Amino acid sequence: MLPTKAILKQYPFVSQGLMDIVLEIRNIVAEVTPDANEEIQPRGLVYYEASRGGHVSANICQIIIQDDRIRLAFIQGVFLPDPHGLLRSEGERIAKRFIDLHDFDKIPWQELKELIRASAAFDPYIRKG
Repeated sequence: MLPTKAILKQYPFVSQGLMDIVLEIRNIVAEVTPDANEEIQPRGLVYYEASRGGHVSANICQIIIQDDRIRLAFIQGVFLPDPHGLLRSEGERIAKRFIDLHDFDKIPWQELKELIRASAAFDPYIRKG
């Protein structure tokens, strides 16, 4: 993982409330997949397992910073178990799913951790069933 200072420097325009969400998601990713690669993108952060591929095939999640929310996105989200019905889709996206996060205290952190864990374990090259 990159130093927190690098993240704060890259996104000085992000409110403290939204940055708290970003940093907590980073903590969860680091806990669930300590070897995850973290990359800074213009609109947020991307996490993937480099030993299995790149940003798409080995994607764990993306933190997309928007003006009034943090969007936690999963490129292969359609394949993830979502027993709490948190994931949404938009437009004509086939597989990508997301959850919009606004208020730190109202976020279902345990359920997000389960989604991140499932995404880290998902391999699009392994057929099930």
